[in-house]
Amino acid sequence: MTIDQSAAFSVDELHHEVLMQLEAIIFASEAPVSLLRLKEAFQNQYNKQQLRQFLQQLAVLQHGRSIELVESAQGFRFQVRARYKQIIAQTWPERPTRLSPSLLETVAVIAYHQPVTRADIEQIRGVSNNSQILKTLFDWNWIKESGFREIPGRPALLVTTSQFLNAFGLASLGQLPPLQDAKEAFMTLDANAALS
Repeated sequence: MTIDQSAAFSVDELHHEVLMQLEAIIFASEAPVSLLRLKEAFQNQYNKQQLRQFLQQLAVLQHGRSIELVESAQGFRFQVRARYKQIIAQTWPERPTRLSPSLLETVAVIAYHQPVTRADIEQIRGVSNNSQILKTLFDWNWIKESGFREIPGRPALLVTTSQFLNAFGLASLGQLPPLQDAKEAFMTLDANAALS
């Protein structure tokens, strides 16, 4: 083996080790792992662009496997491929929490019209807000307050969070379904998210 060959072997071995470490970090995490957290894990040895390249390579390594590496609003995670969700649901038949139509309407109003106040939500929905619905959305960390509207009473402005995006398997608000069928689209997203 020449010196160049041994150097290439070391680089390949190092590259493989980085991919395996990334895989281990993401696999061991209970929540999606952000690029910033990965950068910290590698003690800033790699920049975000380099980490993205490694993550793309890691995603390719998952080809032909039952799991895939996906990016959500909160970061990167492994999940079961859609074609295997049925067998998972049969194996663990827990009934996932179904979102009520009023909760879906409320979160859809916030997602599509943010930032909104409670009064805005009532006006758009045409019914009074059930405080329990907003409490649930706050408890799930799907919405948060983001400032106040500069009118008398200074009502809080509500916006969605990255946890909301993650719950529906979205990387950004730009991936929301078209607005004309928002309630139906959220019910479909909810059904799909319940299987993941």
